[in-house]
Amino acid sequence: MSFEIEGKLHKKFDTESKSATFQVRDFVIAVDGTYPQFIKFQLSQDRCGLIDDYSENDFIKVHFDLRGREWNGKYFTNLNAWRIEAATTEEAESTDTPPATDSNFPSADDEPVQEFNDDLPF
Repeated sequence: MSFEIEGKLHKKFDTESKSATFQVRDFVIAVDGTYPQFIKFQLSQDRCGLIDDYSENDFIKVHFDLRGREWNGKYFTNLNAWRIEAATTEEAESTDTPPATDSNFPSADDEPVQEFNDDLPF
């Protein structure tokens, strides 16, 4: 199962050699919203160089898989990135604008509307 997300490249880390034959590299993207989220991804093996073409503050689209494992009764989850591409200009600009509100849901400024009429005296 694969996923994708867009955001601003916040931080790139150096490649780490975990063993003589295994290496990983982490990076973080910032996703704007009401509460900005900083999401860490991991590249492994020959994919460690995928992030080299991008600089911090570039808008990127990350394609990734969820990876989970158990070790000594503890559970770990990794976001395993397998493809990175530049976000299109239109998509990058849309992250700077607030999300559109759905007219079916009241906003915080709307006054509550009584939709029923009961005949209770209190």
